[in-house]
Amino acid sequence: MGSMGYFRGFIPWIVAGFVSGFVDWRWGAASGFASGLLLLLQDRRRGVDLDALILEASTIVYFAVVGAVALARPHSSLSHHTDVLSFAWLAATAWGTLAIRRPFTLGIAKRQTPREFWDMPEFVRVNNHITAAWGTGFTFIGVSLAVAGAVDAPAWVGIAAHVVGLVGPAVFTKVHPARAQARLQAAQPPVTVLPQ
Repeated sequence: MGSMGYFRGFIPWIVAGFVSGFVDWRWGAASGFASGLLLLLQDRRRGVDLDALILEASTIVYFAVVGAVALARPHSSLSHHTDVLSFAWLAATAWGTLAIRRPFTLGIAKRQTPREFWDMPEFVRVNNHITAAWGTGFTFIGVSLAVAGAVDAPAWVGIAAHVVGLVGPAVFTKVHPARAQARLQAAQPPVTVLPQ
């Protein structure tokens, strides 16, 4: 599965954003909810443990709540702030899983790492760092969008915030595990073979 496992959980957010842009936020929330539920059910059918589906479960809850609000009050001013709300929710998910010592990336990493490494402190530490990187990226985007909206900044500011806030953690997710493994191997004492 590789690093794509980390990114699959973002599909409902992309679908919701696309549909909201062409229709409205009610249909965006419904499509985000439906695609999130579909992905979760597919993974459960394949035997994926629930701890690897924290992002998907959080996504479904978000779109259920926003969808309910959108249906009850379709003209709510909240519809103009769903971009900020969505990244605030994702940030809360990342930071919340770190606070309870269950980083949301841990279950995903277990799907692509042999079981003998799961209980190593280094494995958990790497996932803490990766989850913190995503939490930082989500927080950065949410704050940037809120500030950009408050000062009526041009659209490119929001686009730049998305790029920086998503590409940074994506690159970190790709390179950090290999670097951590290299550091761990370098710290191991060399094995010497004594002559007989």
